[in-house]
Amino acid sequence: MEKFEIELTNERLPSELEIKKIKDYFKEIPIDEILSGLKFAKNRWTAKDAGTLKVGRKSIIQKEVHSVTTEQAQWRLKNWKMMIANYRRRGYSYPTISRIKKILIQKSKKRSK
Repeated sequence: MEKFEIELTNERLPSELEIKKIKDYFKEIPIDEILSGLKFAKNRWTAKDAGTLKVGRKSIIQKEVHSVTTEQAQWRLKNWKMMIANYRRRGYSYPTISRIKKILIQKSKKRSK
């Protein structure tokens, strides 16, 4: 295996552990895989920086059901067709909507305080 050096510049000096991890990654992972991973990380960083990063499914579900009371959950389930239309308008996928419904069913069965 041929050895070569890469020079990196960064705003802060990486710790010894970070340097070791980087060396291990370059030793174990093929260069094309590292590049595709870095491309993904750069795109994610750019989207995060621009404020356009979409949150993951778990975050969406938690946002929708976090502080829903038993009565609200029951109302949403009674008016489920309207709720589906609202969720689809927001761009939620059917698996996400189905997970929201599952949690709403659980919350509707609990007694309100």
